[in-house]
Amino acid sequence: MEVQTSSLKQVRKSAGLTQAQLAQLTGVSRQTIIATERGDYAPSVFLALRIAHALETTVEEIFSLQEES
Repeated sequence: MEVQTSSLKQVRKSAGLTQAQLAQLTGVSRQTIIATERGDYAPSVFLALRIAHALETTVEEIFSLQEES
């Protein structure tokens, strides 16, 4: 299984936050947010929870598991 993170960008934009703002709220670099949005980086459970909290949503709304082909 792999982590699907495509909705992170949409949720972040809906919340009116820039990548830099979300990075500051979650205590990571902007590059980490960029990589997570692209699906190049799977965040730890702790970071996923911080991102969801900052965006006032659930982890499931932002991250989901996808079966590998």
